[in-house]
Amino acid sequence: MKVLVIGGAGYIGSHAVRKLIEEGNDVV
Repeated sequence: MKVLVIGGAGYIGSHAVRKLIEEGNDVV
């Protein structure tokens, strides 16, 4: 699934992005 993350540079955002990538999502 393609996921758009707003605020991915923040502390919580960066952890969320890492988790999504580990689950095989395409983070934009």
